[in-house]
Amino acid sequence: MNKSDLAKAVAEKTGLSRAQAGEAVDSAIEAIVGSVKGNDSVQIAGFGTFYAKHREAREVRNPRTGETMMSKARTQAAFRPAAALKDI
Repeated sequence: MNKSDLAKAVAEKTGLSRAQAGEAVDSAIEAIVGSVKGNDSVQIAGFGTFYAKHREAREVRNPRTGETMMSKARTQAAFRPAAALKDI
């Protein structure tokens, strides 16, 4: 399922037009991305939690040359599914 399929399913379920459902899906995704960028978590009951995960700098190895170097510390988006989602 891609984003347009999701918008179509939302339109069928809610009675909105496909354009309105597409805007709703886009708005929800923008809200989630904005919150995670701000280091806030987004918890959706029965679905899961989107959150920002910090990764420390670490030593990595170039597989071609065998040279070791340090990777940069970074923050990445992560998702933890709810127990109800794990069970299916």
